[in-house]
Amino acid sequence: MFARLLAGSILCAALTFAHHSLSATYHAEKEVKLEGKIIDLLLRNPHSFLQIEAPDDKGAVQRWSLEWRSSGQLGQQGIKRDTLKVGDEVVITMNPSRTDGDHRGALKTLHRKSDGFGWGTNPGETVD
Repeated sequence: MFARLLAGSILCAALTFAHHSLSATYHAEKEVKLEGKIIDLLLRNPHSFLQIEAPDDKGAVQRWSLEWRSSGQLGQQGIKRDTLKVGDEVVITMNPSRTDGDHRGALKTLHRKSDGFGWGTNPGETVD
């Protein structure tokens, strides 16, 4: 019985440790600005993802995957499934991936061009 309890405790600790730190995945000290169009929004836990098409630093249009807060946290901040739509033109800032050539980032701010809707500039609107 003790062995099972110990094994269960070790497994839980390992799973907790496995949840990655954003600073280990993304350059917290770097910020990149992109202008593009939303192509997908996946609201889920523990992190949501926003997919946009925007040019990279060489001008080639790429699909960017932006890691965001959980669906519950975003819902409390007014972000619902119908808040952002495919085709919306947005300007975002992000912390880029630590992997060179990887078109991923941690979303810092979002601004929709059509109506000025924004996220990331009010208290509590950060990716953690």
